[in-house]
Amino acid sequence: MTSFEQIREELQKYQQDHILKFYGQLDENEREIFLKQLKTLRFKEVNELFKKAEESLTDDVEKVDARMQPIPAEQFGSEKNADKEELLTYRSVGLEEISKGHVAVLLLAGGQGTRLGVTYPKGMYSVGLPSGKTLFQIQAERIRKVIHLAKKETGKTGNIVWYIMTSGPTNATTTKYLEANNYFGLNQDDVKLFQQGLLPCFDFNGKILLEEKNSVALAPDGNGGIYRALSDNQILDDMERRGIKYVHVHSVDNILVKVADPVFIGYCVKKQAECGAKVVSKDGPNEAVGVVCKVDGKYQVVEYSEITEKTANLKDSSGNLVFRAGNICNHFFSTQFLQRIAKQYESELKLHVAKKKIPYINEDGEKIKPSSPNGIKIEKFVFDVFQFTDRFVTWEVPRISEFSALKNADSVMKDCPSTARRDLLRLHKSYIENAGGTVKDQVDVEISPLLSYGGENIEKKVKSKKFESTTILLSEEEAQQLCYVNSLSNGKA
Repeated sequence: MTSFEQIREELQKYQQDHILKFYGQLDENEREIFLKQLKTLRFKEVNELFKKAEESLTDDVEKVDARMQPIPAEQFGSEKNADKEELLTYRSVGLEEISKGHVAVLLLAGGQGTRLGVTYPKGMYSVGLPSGKTLFQIQAERIRKVIHLAKKETGKTGNIVWYIMTSGPTNATTTKYLEANNYFGLNQDDVKLFQQGLLPCFDFNGKILLEEKNSVALAPDGNGGIYRALSDNQILDDMERRGIKYVHVHSVDNILVKVADPVFIGYCVKKQAECGAKVVSKDGPNEAVGVVCKVDGKYQVVEYSEITEKTANLKDSSGNLVFRAGNICNHFFSTQFLQRIAKQYESELKLHVAKKKIPYINEDGEKIKPSSPNGIKIEKFVFDVFQFTDRFVTWEVPRISEFSALKNADSVMKDCPSTARRDLLRLHKSYIENAGGTVKDQVDVEISPLLSYGGENIEKKVKSKKFESTTILLSEEEAQQLCYVNSLSNGKA
């Protein structure tokens, strides 16, 4: 067992022993909590991380225009350009893999709803749909529906394991929420939560900051922390034991995400890809979104700040932006590739550094809330593994049907609850109109994910009908449950 003396010796070795300054003022319980935290930190690695981060801080943002190439045409698929038969083939391949239990979903859900103005995990947020469903519920129900579609297509009942990567601040709340809601109808054994890692926050001189007298200031290590977390939490072993071959990874905050999208999975499987990125076409050359491309012959995401305006405006012979493949944090990985990353390449991942206002304990033991950036947080990004494979593909999808981010409060009027709600209901309206129904202007009609995954199976409910008031189109299962609940409330059951 590691003693206080051993920890102090290690901290002195790496010039971080200042964090023990108030140790003598702590009671026995506070000391125990502090030592428990310190034992989890690898100080040699932490110092090395700061040195790497410091280098990236001193570098000016390098423009990479001359080294950039678009994704080769044979590795750039597009829903818009694919014919109907091709899309059906991809869908069938994807549903077949789902029916065999070869597909898992990995949800990146470590973020709190701070920018939304709430104190709970972002996945628990409701954007105000008629049903009141949260992001977690919508995504869980999409998983249930695609399992049903796979059974209908193949006759086999497969399952999709829902891996959810939380963080220290969101794990307990997320766990309680899912338990309280019976995992929204998913099998509890097929829902596995695990936590991403935490990294200390530093001042600009590389000294670790204290959040309290008995607590180091820590921050989640970014969505790129997934690779270490998969290994540290034995999730890769779990995938291997279950026979999972492919993983769909996406962030929690896209209300339009097609969870375990069989077309995307089928496309990647047909292409024998180890790694794939679903992308949307940038809405203009100056949209602040990363671009999936090649740099020095390797696949990566280039941030908009790394490209000059001239390159951002380049167009091809069809009039499309050359570098239009906007990254939306929606990825396909083979489990073999994930194993290789965890074993060989995780330590080589690029570090992304952000200057932040980090509350801290000063030398006099006072809690300071700075008004300007006083330190750095270090993150890794999920897409920085693209460089480690040649078997990489992209699949371009329409933004209107697949991407609407939820990041800000409504006051920002962009990527906020109002726009997410609008975009989902607008998509549902298009499904209804394609199936022969009409929706009156300014009327909200919501389609339950348990009724329809992507606009299918709604003709009987909408054809030749005009919706003139707020409506929720439910699956048969939901309709029966509603009848039962209503009968209970009326005292008839």
